[in-house]
Amino acid sequence: MKTFQRLARPAFQLLGIIPALFLASGCKDTGYLDIDAADRPPLSAYISFVNARPIDAGLYFWTFTDKVTPTPVAINKASEYLPTVFGNVQINFTEGTNTSYKASYQFGNSATFTATGRPNGPIATFYHTVVAARTANNKADSLILFYDDLKAPPAGKAKLRFINLSPGAGTLNVVQNGKTLFNQVAYGRAANSALSGETLGAWSLGPFETVDAGTLNVDYLDAATAAKVGTASLALEAGKIYTVFTQGLTNGKPAFGTSVIEHPVK
Repeated sequence: MKTFQRLARPAFQLLGIIPALFLASGCKDTGYLDIDAADRPPLSAYISFVNARPIDAGLYFWTFTDKVTPTPVAINKASEYLPTVFGNVQINFTEGTNTSYKASYQFGNSATFTATGRPNGPIATFYHTVVAARTANNKADSLILFYDDLKAPPAGKAKLRFINLSPGAGTLNVVQNGKTLFNQVAYGRAANSALSGETLGAWSLGPFETVDAGTLNVDYLDAATAAKVGTASLALEAGKIYTVFTQGLTNGKPAFGTSVIEHPVK
């Protein structure tokens, strides 16, 4: 997985609890139990860990007491997808050489995704993104889990997920040449996410949208006042999958900006 950062000019409350709801889903490898135990490969979930805190310090991520990331994840960067345990999993992160957990959250009550599991966790053979972020008031650390649909986009298209992760920026509209691409994206949420109702599903927490390939020059507007918070230029290539997230602070350092994660197609 490649990550890169594009800074823009300055212009989950929720966080740990967002993944609480979804539609039932099972493991992809239905024939796994038909293989002799000695011949089975390890069954794992796969997680890419993202450091979206507005603090310039590398993070190590852990499942229970096992360190998963071999090197610290730098600010506004993501790790590769790493094999992890699945089901009921405690995910933690530490800062730098400090071994005390900055945040810890218990995800998952089963090995599969259910509409009533509170909260759902990593699923065997599935791909996930876990984000280390701050709460909306920038007073504490927290964690967010997304399920990643990494199927290739249609020919000539890209897939794009937008997440608002800049504490204090408020709810954002993402606008290109006066046209709203993403509307009313609250802090800690992905654009067009559904957490309840008929559209609830495993991919609805952090949906990828199919978009035209090319360069998107966007403005971030405060949804309440229409004031411009920042800008970004996003180069999207056909056949690729991206997560774009705002980061930094509108009135502080590091400054408000945009980071881009490129996901592998699976």
